Amino acid sequence: MLAQNDITIVGAGPSGLACAIILARAGRRVTVREWKPDVGHRFNGDFQGLENWSRDADVLDELVGAGIAADFERHAFVSGTVFDPTGRPYQVRGKRPLFYLLRRGAAEGTLDRALLAQAQAAGAKVRFSDRVCDFDGAGVLAAGPRQAGIIAAGHLFATDMDDGAWLALGHAVAPDGYAYLLVQGGRGTVASCMFTGFRDQAKHVAAAVAFFRAHAGLEMRNPRPFGGYGNMRLPITAMQGAHPVIGEHAGFQDALAGFGIRHAIRSGVLAAQSILDSGDYTACWQAELGPWLKAGVVNRLIFNLAGEPGMKLAVGRLARGDVGGLLKRTYGPSALKRLLLPVALRRYRASLADPSCDHSDCACVWCQHGDHAATASATANI
Repeated sequence: MLAQNDITIVGAGPSGLACAIILARAGRRVTVREWKPDVGHRFNGDFQGLENWSRDADVLDELVGAGIAADFERHAFVSGTVFDPTGRPYQVRGKRPLFYLLRRGAAEGTLDRALLAQAQAAGAKVRFSDRVCDFDGAGVLAAGPRQAGIIAAGHLFATDMDDGAWLALGHAVAPDGYAYLLVQGGRGTVASCMFTGFRDQAKHVAAAVAFFRAHAGLEMRNPRPFGGYGNMRLPITAMQGAHPVIGEHAGFQDALAGFGIRHAIRSGVLAAQSILDSGDYTACWQAELGPWLKAGVVNRLIFNLAGEPGMKLAVGRLARGDVGGLLKRTYGPSALKRLLLPVALRRYRASLADPSCDHSDCACVWCQHGDHAATASATANI
């Protein structure tokens, strides 16, 4: 017999663990059920960025204010190099950290391991290798991406390169996306982040590696392949039955560049608060996340329509001042974006159906590792 305070959280990603931390610290009996044998199962120590430009508050202060310690390894980056589609480099710099570089996966020091430790210290029970088909009572759904609107593939490696961040635009290295190279403390990640053309994943990864070797002095020792995928959609309610849906399970993702960790954690916090306060989760996320999610959809439309000429112009603008301030305006809501939203939503939904990725003889990350069996039922009517 379940007590009224018993809450099940399906999924031990950043959103699910953030939700568990808040609920357990408030005295609720929380069980997190994760079908993989450990946290961070989709990652292997690869670097990711926790964006810090979309809001006035620093993202680390935002975490602490919500009750989540920023006790994972992270490195603030205030500058980097961006290459336009012709290969011309531009130096960009912000007045404050543009993003915090962190590692993902099960190893010590990663975001995933740190959030797990906080949830367990707060009293949450975490059960691994426990695939959930159904459960009784109150719960939150945080099972990760149910479909792929973006994939990233590349290599993890050791290197003697200096620390730095490099980003390259152009359809050759990443169709409708970007390639990136991140190096910190002798570790590196190089990847192509693609929004279409998934079937040609290997070609684009090779192009990205060749580009950074030629333009950034990329040096790799003991490279290991890695890949990941992300779910981007604008849900209706982000509720499935009586259960809040959070993180990438709901599709909470930056549609322009795929920076989703901040959205994921925030959605977990909002879900926990709605449970504790008996509040309206849909109203909460629509108010606190909705304007930025909608702006991202419009940004994606503009990016796709502008093509490589637009990319070149955008990179030039980024290099002419505080890039953080410009990105904040780009990512923020506006009257023009509200006007363009209906058109953007129609184009956005169509663009997520990548015709090259049909699960037939396709070796992309999503086809090889995605949880396709859960897709239809898990994304319906949310």
